[in-house]
Amino acid sequence: MPDFPIIDSHVHLWDPAHFRMEWLDANQRLNKTFGLAEYDEHTAGIQVEGMVYLEVDLAPEYKLLEAQWVDALAQQDGRLKAIVASAPLEYGEQVRAFLEALVAVGPRVKGVRRLLQGESDPAYCLQPRFVRGVQLLPEFGLSFDICVYHPQLASAVELVRRCPETSFILDHIGKPNIRGHQLDPWRSEIDALAALPNVVCKVSGATTEADLEHWTVDDVAPYVNHVLAAFGEDRVVYGGDWPVVLNASPYKRWAETLDTLTASLSPQAKRKLWADNARRFYRLDEGGAG
Repeated sequence: MPDFPIIDSHVHLWDPAHFRMEWLDANQRLNKTFGLAEYDEHTAGIQVEGMVYLEVDLAPEYKLLEAQWVDALAQQDGRLKAIVASAPLEYGEQVRAFLEALVAVGPRVKGVRRLLQGESDPAYCLQPRFVRGVQLLPEFGLSFDICVYHPQLASAVELVRRCPETSFILDHIGKPNIRGHQLDPWRSEIDALAALPNVVCKVSGATTEADLEHWTVDDVAPYVNHVLAAFGEDRVVYGGDWPVVLNASPYKRWAETLDTLTASLSPQAKRKLWADNARRFYRLDEGGAG
């Protein structure tokens, strides 16, 4: 494990009794409270100095309340340094009012994620109004987290091309089909994304795309190694994806797996992956982060 404090760039917190989360209804393992106390239990022995909270696909009526709720938590725990909130970017210009309310929550709101992985149309994100919504984010000082499954990755590449002023981060290495040991065309699409200067890659979520019960380090290695090579040491960040990671692995097993796969990196490259790049991308040293 890293022998220095890390930043976890992908943390979820939730209380299903507080906010409506329909997708949890069928998941007995995750349909319970996962708060800061539980996170501390699962990460015991790992020096987590900072966390980036990612929206958790609440029912639409709760999305602004979610950002307010997490900001209040952050005032109690300084490790919660950034919030990536949900926003209805598909409304294009009409999303301005929502984004204004979102940034008014406070300076911890650093980015937006509008989940795309559940959309049946692989090109959903290329609708003109959606593209416009993403193009508006720099006006509000916000980045965009891309969360797609691998069949949607080509469209995500085109979205990035159409929004050159927006800062992007790819969640969960583009959710490749690790379970089926399928590398292509995911591999070439990652290369196309990495060729664009305004996107970085979050090394997270790999185990939940593998065989949940029987995955091995060797199963995830080709995918992790490829994004590390494609994006380079300055554009990769570590993410724990807790508690979703529990569908496949304890938190520590994923962290240990990534530590094993990156053992040959230089000390400087390791610090970039585990802390420095996330600090820079999510602007954690700006006011209100701690």
